[in-house]
Amino acid sequence: MLNPNLDTIQLTKDDYTRYSRHIILPEIGLDGQKRLKAASVLCIGTGGLGSPLLLYLAAAGIGRIGIVDFDVVDHSNLQRQVIHGTSWVGKPKIESAQARILEINPYCQVDLYDTRLSSANALDIIAPYDVVVDGTDNFPTRYLVNDACVLLNKPNVYGSIFRFEGQATVFNYEGGPNYRDLYPEPPPPGLVPSCAEGGVLGILPGIIGVIQATETVKIIVGQGTTLSGRLLLYNSLDMTFRELKLRPNPERPVIETLIDYEEFCGIPQAKQQEAQEQSAMAEMTVQELKQLLDSNQDDYLLIDVRNPNEYEIANIPGAVLVPLPDIENGEGIHRVKELLNGHRLIAHCKMGGRSAKALSILKDAGITGTNVKGGITAWSREVDASVPEY
Repeated sequence: MLNPNLDTIQLTKDDYTRYSRHIILPEIGLDGQKRLKAASVLCIGTGGLGSPLLLYLAAAGIGRIGIVDFDVVDHSNLQRQVIHGTSWVGKPKIESAQARILEINPYCQVDLYDTRLSSANALDIIAPYDVVVDGTDNFPTRYLVNDACVLLNKPNVYGSIFRFEGQATVFNYEGGPNYRDLYPEPPPPGLVPSCAEGGVLGILPGIIGVIQATETVKIIVGQGTTLSGRLLLYNSLDMTFRELKLRPNPERPVIETLIDYEEFCGIPQAKQQEAQEQSAMAEMTVQELKQLLDSNQDDYLLIDVRNPNEYEIANIPGAVLVPLPDIENGEGIHRVKELLNGHRLIAHCKMGGRSAKALSILKDAGITGTNVKGGITAWSREVDASVPEY
């Protein structure tokens, strides 16, 4: 529990009105509301998780909120990032979030950090805050946030989401486990698809983000039992909650300094390998593909390795759907061999990454092909604007 000097914290007449439903709760009361007003919380990210938790932390009366983000609002964010609105598309997320927070709570101090959190700045940014809430969506930043919180002895309220499932817990609180107890080693790059590739139910981050906000308030007011030592797993399709026990690993390495987390997660090595594979792989532009399609030649096979639901959203005329998972399990390789019939192979996906991976697998099976640079996204932007982007 945080221990501010409550004698120095005064509630205004507006505070009493605004937070009356809190104050009449015996578990919060005047002291609890003063603790909230005295508290400072840093939120890393203003995306799907950051949006709801920032809204509710502001509404709860947190006195100081810091926001770290360097992205701008995009139309594709609006399905789940409810702190942002259409009028903010193309503008910095931190400014959009600040405007909404001050609409809810004009007395909140909002600190903006328009930067990527890194080993060089993390300790300085995190140090002034009582609680850190991790709303990020990538492994290097999660390890960075964790290690910085361990070094600074800050509670780390964690959440993550994918498709229809989410998880939440509290790390580094009152001797409890930290992120490295849950994930001692990062997964290989590319093993866990991003939400842009795998999709996410827009409501899901609302549930997990609100759980993170709840845990943050409980830590500040010192009430209830936090999720420290428990990993809460939520499945929105089944509407089920499960818990897994988490314990500190006595053999985990001692965190003594911040490191290169991109390197730790294998990102540079993976990018180098991908670049080498792509440099050795034949490529064509979407303009070249358009010329080929218009030429009425029939000596090629164009495959689309995206998922069926993506194909329904948008497709290139003449492309045959052979999803990457089918190629990975071998079924798609046989289908490509049957369809190829001596013709040359061309593959595309959303932006070029999955089709490159598919062609690499097919090459090992003795089938060479050409990758379409930029995929159907480039086709939509550069060839046919009527094809929807997603």
